[in-house]
Amino acid sequence: WLFAKKNKGKFILRIEDTDLERSDPKYEKDIIDGLKWLGLEWDEGPVRQSERLEIYEKYINQLLEKKLAYYCFCSKEELEAERQAMLAQGFAPKYSGKCRALTEKEVKKKLSAGANHIIRFLVPETTVSFKDLIRGEISFDTALIGDIAIAKDPRVPLYNFAVVVDDEEMKISHVIRGEDHIANTPKQILIQKALDFCRPHYAHLPLILDPDRSKMS
Repeated sequence: WLFAKKNKGKFILRIEDTDLERSDPKYEKDIIDGLKWLGLEWDEGPVRQSERLEIYEKYINQLLEKKLAYYCFCSKEELEAERQAMLAQGFAPKYSGKCRALTEKEVKKKLSAGANHIIRFLVPETTVSFKDLIRGEISFDTALIGDIAIAKDPRVPLYNFAVVVDDEEMKISHVIRGEDHIANTPKQILIQKALDFCRPHYAHLPLILDPDRSKMS
């Protein structure tokens, strides 16, 4: 809010409510009441992600058509076993990419049969660097990330995908957020590149902690 006012910009209120299990109108009311109590009036919004599902679907389908995303049918049990095996070998856990190899025919057959699935973004092995306005240059080796989940299906996007689309569509110039989001930034930058989106400027703030050093949230 301070940064937007200083630079004659707009402070936009966006409600990220695509996770139905963790979203409830009372949480939205709590956010709005808290901002009003602090005197932080927004210039646009509230924009609710739950009201923008057709927009996300369009871009998810683009990635699927370009073969930059794919359906993954691995069960939670399979993924957990894979994770434990990697940890036992001393590796950082990541998805193996097993479902990358499925043919179009196999995918259609599984979808027709109603098999449980998610959609994963095909993460290229590269180095992603960005200049954090607070911390300076930050780099990530994407080989440690693996193919990330971006949606439960084309109409149910997950956080890292939905915010990338919103930042582009809403013409966000600066994303100022807590340092716990630093690890999300390279994932979001890769999705931006895949969709030919502009990259906003990022600034990651230190977290305000409770006396026991847990997050105040």
